[in-house]
Amino acid sequence: MNEIDHTHYFDWAATAPFDTEILRDCLETSFEAWGNPSSIYKAGTNAKATLNNARDLCAKVLGVDSKTIFFTSGGTESDHIPLLAMMNRPEKGTILLSSIEHPALREQCNVLSHLGYNIVKINPDSNGIITPEAVTNAMTDDTLYITVMAVNNETGAINDVQAIAKAIKEKSQRKRKPKFHVDFVQALGKIPVTLKNSDIDSAAFSAHKIGGPRGIGILYIANSQSIEPFLKGGGQEQNVRSGTENVFGATAFSKCMEKYAITNDNAVSTKRFEMQKNYTADFIEKLSTISKCHIIPESRKDKTFSDQHFSPWVLQAAFDKIPGQVMVRALDAKGFYISTGSACSSKKNSRPILEAMNVPPNQRETAVRFSFGSLTTKEAMDDLFNAVKDICETFK
Repeated sequence: MNEIDHTHYFDWAATAPFDTEILRDCLETSFEAWGNPSSIYKAGTNAKATLNNARDLCAKVLGVDSKTIFFTSGGTESDHIPLLAMMNRPEKGTILLSSIEHPALREQCNVLSHLGYNIVKINPDSNGIITPEAVTNAMTDDTLYITVMAVNNETGAINDVQAIAKAIKEKSQRKRKPKFHVDFVQALGKIPVTLKNSDIDSAAFSAHKIGGPRGIGILYIANSQSIEPFLKGGGQEQNVRSGTENVFGATAFSKCMEKYAITNDNAVSTKRFEMQKNYTADFIEKLSTISKCHIIPESRKDKTFSDQHFSPWVLQAAFDKIPGQVMVRALDAKGFYISTGSACSSKKNSRPILEAMNVPPNQRETAVRFSFGSLTTKEAMDDLFNAVKDICETFK
């Protein structure tokens, strides 16, 4: 992808352009650490050491012990491992699933419902946010598992998952506490993320959202002894995730985390995060001058509220009488790249997240997602606005 494509690429929530410098360096490292990390001779132990260095770096960024970090094939597998571990329990009960979850969890929970599990959806408020009260109100004595994503991939809504975890713990006093899983795929590198001193039981992360390679993810498990994976194999990753380890992917992911994670130790990413808040606020203000445009939710027009409750890297908007797919194609013709929502469900016409927010049908049909990243410039966002405005005027 050339520089112009980077500049006018606005689908970062689907995938980020590769950080080629990191990937090239890590590929060279993997040439040296070419052995199977499970082998006990020198080539294997070198690979194992490289893998564990990557694990240590990821753990440092997240503020946790390296023993809690497990490498997987991506965000989907990291979401599935703790969920499917429920199938090893002798009893079946209730799984609480937020209505705004990624298809990786939503569709897999549908499968579990056919196997006898009671799947209960937790609806968001009108802003698309899942509150701690909504979660605890849905809890019952047979609740085994709860999953709520940190940042929604279509609206950018931020759920206070730390507060939710605390509320679950408090509600469960003197009772068995259900496992609480968080999908952090759209949060890492986009908002401050730490798992230090957290009540979260498991969490999923994906490398390709922050410039890393596809096919590598992280699963955080606070207590690996408390989970018995449903899928078995060679016993790699402390028996949590079998399969020969992806040393290149793990190394590249760790370096991308170090570079892009928003932490107190990363002044560059923190400054970029604050800049994007202003860029997105200006973009929302400009879009609001288009009579056809509806910001979803409307509360994002309030910058103070938006800064606290929404990721500045994702924005949903609808345009009267212009179907979402038409807007995507019209912008594509002008050299701009956006989407209608999750790339994993782009071929489906339904918009379950917007439905859960009670967004009117006409807006669901015409809604599109703009998402931004580290290479997005203010000038490029101005260009995007002008292109959207021209298209709206064409469809008068």
